[in-house]
Amino acid sequence: MSALGNAFDIIEAVVDRQHSGLAFAEVIAATGLPKATAHRLLKELTLRGMLVFDPETRRYRGSLKLAMIGANVMGGFDLRDHAHPHLRAMQEELGHTCHLGILDGHEGVYVDKLESRDYGIKLFSAVGKRFPLHCTGMGKALIAHLGADELGAILVEPLAAHTDHTITDPEQLNAELRHVRDCGYAVDREEITRGIVCVAAPVFGSDGQVVAAMSATFPAYVSAEHGLDREIESVRRHAAAVSGDLGRHGRPLRPIAEPARKRVS
Repeated sequence: MSALGNAFDIIEAVVDRQHSGLAFAEVIAATGLPKATAHRLLKELTLRGMLVFDPETRRYRGSLKLAMIGANVMGGFDLRDHAHPHLRAMQEELGHTCHLGILDGHEGVYVDKLESRDYGIKLFSAVGKRFPLHCTGMGKALIAHLGADELGAILVEPLAAHTDHTITDPEQLNAELRHVRDCGYAVDREEITRGIVCVAAPVFGSDGQVVAAMSATFPAYVSAEHGLDREIESVRRHAAAVSGDLGRHGRPLRPIAEPARKRVS
């Protein structure tokens, strides 16, 4: 691995634990780098303003400079520009927290979010944050139409259980993804967060390939009281509207995700 690759591994490991930061020993454990290499790269990344080091907690976190770089990149995405008005309309219609996400390797990334003001529940999603594919509505919508080889590479990985409802058996998940393809939407039934339900639908680009997913997320008591028909209809309709918008433009979108890369724990 090159020095540049090692530096990116460190950045990814630290940012994945942005809420708590990473101590030096945790950086080594997450990246597998030798101590001397990790120490040198951490010092350089800190000097260049990509990471910040808290001398009291002795932990590293991503810097505001990284956030600014990410914001500038996100601002150039055609996809978000086209989808945002539809996401806003869906959020106003349903009153739920609504997301737009894309596939990046074996994970998803939030690229837009509109928060609900009604439920007093703060979700841990945020623009730029990554999410697992097997236990989220958007994740299932993103991977349901993948080819056999691409999907197989994801399903062969250990599927972590986040709640008692998480599907961790690859065969069972594959069966659910077939249902997603057939019905045009995916549901997360408290599979990543207890008490939270999510309905998602894929967004197709001009070439007919899935380029994103849109979702509505809300407390489980809402679905227990009223069912999911309203959310399913709305999410499918707005995702289809974005797909139609992209298709009418008749041109490929600018790249919105890098190729698959090494995952960090």
